[in-house]
Amino acid sequence: MCPLGGSLALAHLGIMTKQPALFVGHGSPMTMITQNPAREGMEAVGRRMPRPNAVLVVTAHWTTHGETRLTGGTAPRTVHDFRGFPQELYEIEYPAPGSTELAARAADLIGERAVIDEDHGFDHGVWGVLLPMFPDADIPVVAMSVDMDLTGEEHVALGRKLAPLRDEGVAIVGSGNIVHNLMMWRQTAGTRPDWAVAFQQRTNNAIKGCDVAALTSHAKDDNAAQMAINSGEHYIPLLYPLGASNEQDGVGIFNDTIDGSLSMTSYLWGDAEIAANLQ
Repeated sequence: MCPLGGSLALAHLGIMTKQPALFVGHGSPMTMITQNPAREGMEAVGRRMPRPNAVLVVTAHWTTHGETRLTGGTAPRTVHDFRGFPQELYEIEYPAPGSTELAARAADLIGERAVIDEDHGFDHGVWGVLLPMFPDADIPVVAMSVDMDLTGEEHVALGRKLAPLRDEGVAIVGSGNIVHNLMMWRQTAGTRPDWAVAFQQRTNNAIKGCDVAALTSHAKDDNAAQMAINSGEHYIPLLYPLGASNEQDGVGIFNDTIDGSLSMTSYLWGDAEIAANLQ
């Protein structure tokens, strides 16, 4: 239980039900068209969560510099931001409604760096976790970019600013992977590299121990961290639900697997009973 998040706020989006904050490993798009333990884990979490009024997804697949962008359209398109996969994947649609109200509320909490983007759609960092969790696509969704110019501490601080949304019935979801190194994928697939296992275990321990410093700062000579985090955009979404967590939250781990240079490890901060029974 990490004492990070903000205090109660008024509900702007309907009946107020406290929502969890999550980091979900989305992995390969193939997860969406095969039956596999990672997808089953996401489905189970979606069933156990209280139904949110809306979902804010911080996605690794939308990177920006110097600003934080939020989808502001009422019907964002489904974006297939990958190449070389089966046609079945390109036919997937996730027609969840957008929410101009949530976009405006989140922008207000973030402050002047926030930009509402009415044209941007939902990439597979968004629908790749929401499709198994909320398959009916009937819950309003806003996607949020990752500003690559910010420090780890600044990302956590933004998550802290967004924390009041949880008390307004909004689930906050970071979508990425804590171990994500596509350059190493072909040579490591089917194995559990020592550096990946070491970083996964260290991150899990830091999450359970509320060691924010260990999660926001990694030394340049820390080989495991440099290999796992690599370009950074898939790790950073973890820092937003971390910032949105608070001292009342239990924390649970699910989909805690490694395949080569990719880990599907996922976390939920929220109701202690739900968190304790994820796996």
